[in-house]
Amino acid sequence: MREKSVELFSEGVRVSGILRRPDRDDPSPAIVQGPGWLGLKDSQLYVPYHQALTAAGYAVLIFDYRGFGDSDGDGGSLSPRLQLEDLKNAVTYLHTRDDIIADRIGVFGSGGTGGGNAVMLAGLDPRVCCTVSQVPVADGEDWLRRMRRGYEWSEFLERLDADRRERVLTGKGEWVHPREDIMVPTPERRATQVKKDVDDRVPSSVPLAAAEEIIAYKPIEVAPRVRNLLVIAVDGDDVTPTDHAVALYEAAGEPKKLILQHQTSHYAAYEQYGPVVIPEIVSWFDAHLGSRAVESITPSGSEIVEVRP
Repeated sequence: MREKSVELFSEGVRVSGILRRPDRDDPSPAIVQGPGWLGLKDSQLYVPYHQALTAAGYAVLIFDYRGFGDSDGDGGSLSPRLQLEDLKNAVTYLHTRDDIIADRIGVFGSGGTGGGNAVMLAGLDPRVCCTVSQVPVADGEDWLRRMRRGYEWSEFLERLDADRRERVLTGKGEWVHPREDIMVPTPERRATQVKKDVDDRVPSSVPLAAAEEIIAYKPIEVAPRVRNLLVIAVDGDDVTPTDHAVALYEAAGEPKKLILQHQTSHYAAYEQYGPVVIPEIVSWFDAHLGSRAVESITPSGSEIVEVRP
């Protein structure tokens, strides 16, 4: 796997990325990836996926969203709308490269809005031919609501309304910790070390108003426009509800596939089932994207695979 730092501009803002390529010089298909919820491009969590994909003949472009990591932009901007723009511009960047086969571009997204963003991009950008969405969010409002008890959700909505009024009157709103005040972390998230290499570089303060964009975030609405979709879920997931992944799978057009991982958890599954899931991801891209510039034949139908220890 060859790796180089790259830069592109998303609506005039410099975005920092990593392009990982196969160990060959001929043009290759490409997969674009925006990190998951509060993720960064250089997280070691993604490396095993990229090693397998580049070994199979794919280039992988992963980048920091605007306002995150090494990218420019307003620090702490947590906006699915801007993230989708960044993903679209990353696809355009791939189209400018002579070492990429422009009509063979897929998307991979993992972790909450990472998985949801992959569906959003595929549903709204016809240049994307194949999609892999791992432990995704399908409906941002339902996601945030289910992290809270009933009265806590009511209090949260009142807090958003008060913040909206304050912004109108003064031009300034409340800033909060994204993992404590927008997403409510599970005990597993507090204990996990899976993202320890980047956690201390993720913004610790974002506008509370970002929650309004999360509430309006609905990948499920564009899912019917997506074909060639592989969804990877965890049974009983406390972080991104299993039924979100299932709903995206059911709503998508054929061909599609759902992998349901049992007897694990949201964060433990990455390592526990990596040896099973990563080859499935590569096989999905092989079947529906193609590792070479040839016409692939896409079978119809849908499939559910359940994996257990």
